[in-house]
Amino acid sequence: MPGTILITKEEGLELYEDMVLGRSFEDMCAQMYYRGKMFGFVHLYNGQEAVSTGFIKLLKKEDYVCGTYRDHVHALSKGVSSRADMSELFGKTTGCCRGQGGSMHMFSKEHNVLGGFAFIGEGIPVATGAAFTTKYRREVLTEEDCDHVTLAFFGDGTCNNGQFFECLNMAALWKLPMVFVVENNLWAMGMSHLRATSDPDIWKKGPAFGMPGIHVDGMDVLKVREVAKEAIARARRGEGPTLVECETYRFRGHSLADPDELRDPAATMEDLKLGS
Repeated sequence: MPGTILITKEEGLELYEDMVLGRSFEDMCAQMYYRGKMFGFVHLYNGQEAVSTGFIKLLKKEDYVCGTYRDHVHALSKGVSSRADMSELFGKTTGCCRGQGGSMHMFSKEHNVLGGFAFIGEGIPVATGAAFTTKYRREVLTEEDCDHVTLAFFGDGTCNNGQFFECLNMAALWKLPMVFVVENNLWAMGMSHLRATSDPDIWKKGPAFGMPGIHVDGMDVLKVREVAKEAIARARRGEGPTLVECETYRFRGHSLADPDELRDPAATMEDLKLGS
């Protein structure tokens, strides 16, 4: 049938298992935090799992991922073990950063997870640099098999910041092998996206810099996966970056310290859809 998205049983199970792992992991983080076993700021990913799974499970081990402070699930999707991920949250030396990074700074050299970052937009220039490294190795150092792709994850609140636009321009200018993935959960920290930006359609900023801009339902892992497949393949072919806006929704407050009183509990995601 036209428009039907086909996957194998094995692929479907991989996607399902990854999303369930992400949700279960974050729910356990909440339990440990409220029991006083986990300290500092902890930002959970509940509700956004389809974005991480839909994109990252298409990557090769050599590809790079740059996250935000909401980064536990990105690391899990890229292959960091749940034990190493959780140990980091507990500040243990067995954590992926030896317990020195904590919730907002997941990093793994082995899995090319370049970190979570505490400040919004901070990871985008790092991701751009990683993509430039790939292009330099391929074109200057003549490493023909170097076709690595970099994913930069960030939220809607970042998209009014200067480094976002600077990196869009740089990546398009140099045709860097990367994908800008906007996890638009509609609320940034606590303000509605519709009140915070003059044009709420973030994907439109892509064509302004000469790259494709795509909007996708970030709550549907199969739709995300189809968009991600083409964007990643495009980057790997050397055709340059893509901006993908995944419209999603987080089911908890900004962090576990946030009582989440700014959102109307009676409002659903459908009520908040852009353009409605």
